[in-house]
Amino acid sequence: MVPHSFETGSLRMEPKLLVSFHAPLQDVDRIMSEVVRLTPLAMGNYDSNAYQSAEGFERYRPLKGAAAGPETDLRKRPGVVEISFELDDDGELLEQVVEAIFQAHSYEEPVIRVATVLTSRSKGLDDSANPNRWWNTTGDWARTSGSSADQG
Repeated sequence: MVPHSFETGSLRMEPKLLVSFHAPLQDVDRIMSEVVRLTPLAMGNYDSNAYQSAEGFERYRPLKGAAAGPETDLRKRPGVVEISFELDDDGELLEQVVEAIFQAHSYEEPVIRVATVLTSRSKGLDDSANPNRWWNTTGDWARTSGSSADQG
């Protein structure tokens, strides 16, 4: 059984709601603008936190009563992504966010899922010397001298 929450030396595992939805890539910015209008999607010293998958295909066949009308062939829509983000367990906020996704989405039946998860939150310890952190590497995420990351 997974505990309700727990801590390690570096982080806390907290219960959150994981909200995810599928959407055509061209819908994502419009939908997420509506979501962050309702909640900042904060995580530590960051906001607008969400995950976007690579593009894939959505498979479906419209039946009688669908806005597209019934079809005999299976549709395979390219360019569909999955977006996910976390919310506090707040029923009123969840209802507002799900409604905003629905209203901003282009689909008649958008795929929106909500699950309870345990998620990590850093305790904000001094991690400046950790050789695995992005600011200590030479990859794309390495900070440059004078950036805002150097200011704190």
